Amino acid sequence: MWTHGIFLLPFYNIYAAVGARTNVPEREGKDMSPQPRPTRVVLVTGPSGAGRSTAINVLEDLGFEAIDNIPLRMIPRLFEAEPLTHPLALGIDVRNRDFSLARLLELHDSLLFQTEGNATLLYLDCRPDVLLRRYSETRRRHPLAQDETPEIGITREIELLRPVERRADILIDTSHLSPHDLKGELHQWFADATSQKLAVALQSFSFKRGIPHGVDMVFDCRFLANPHWEPTLRAKTGLDAEVQEFVAQDSRLPTFLTKISDMLTFLLPEVDREGKTHVSIAIGCTGGQHRSVVVTEQVARTLAEQGWRVSIGHKELARRGIAPSGNTVVPDIGGTAE
Repeated sequence: MWTHGIFLLPFYNIYAAVGARTNVPEREGKDMSPQPRPTRVVLVTGPSGAGRSTAINVLEDLGFEAIDNIPLRMIPRLFEAEPLTHPLALGIDVRNRDFSLARLLELHDSLLFQTEGNATLLYLDCRPDVLLRRYSETRRRHPLAQDETPEIGITREIELLRPVERRADILIDTSHLSPHDLKGELHQWFADATSQKLAVALQSFSFKRGIPHGVDMVFDCRFLANPHWEPTLRAKTGLDAEVQEFVAQDSRLPTFLTKISDMLTFLLPEVDREGKTHVSIAIGCTGGQHRSVVVTEQVARTLAEQGWRVSIGHKELARRGIAPSGNTVVPDIGGTAE
């Protein structure tokens, strides 16, 4: 739905992912005393070569109990003994003997119920040509094409995992990310460095290249005056003061920013109370170079002033090598979230 420059994706995933339930009658005689929140569980998967092992190592450094290449049939047993005292990261690999798509999706559903929505399916994606280059550099055989070319195995695996990609709670494209960049992305989603649990990731993007995968909200600022048509500004970006001043001259900008701020001021505390740990917000313009960058920077600054844990990235500028790949943390500049 598009209205007043705002394109909202369905919020079903936000609330379905946390297993939100309202007006559910309690059974008579049930213990109503506060119960400890179940530990967080992260299922890490994606095509071979996309960075799963790196992600598992990063999560382990963040304090997760990490187990890679665990057979799917063994995972339910982890919850049969005493309650887990640390968050759990589980690497899921298609090469496991008992791997099946149906079993993985059923496991995700089961863990969502068992952990009261505190289970996250993390999918690490990567372009086929980048995966092929990585295999060529390591000279390894692909697990799904032992006697064939890696290209055949890559194609098979991507198609096999397509339903998992669509189900993912968090999708990170590692095509342009170094291991260091991937670590930074994972820190934004999973590091619990502050008492404020909810991490807010903002990114600018180009509508010409499509809406980014895995975002929760999209704002459209193509109605604002376009610096592209000013010859002196065309080569500059929304990070340059001249472009920021040009966009600020549009009388509609303050109203647009106020409406975004009002919506997020209401929405983020509600999402946080539901137990969600991350929200991804994308702000787009035609080329992803001018207007969306200006608006993203201003929204990020406003949220940081309110005390939210904010990271920011500029997808199109990163593609051109103008800005870093992945998101960078916006410094805490005061305020208290909510």
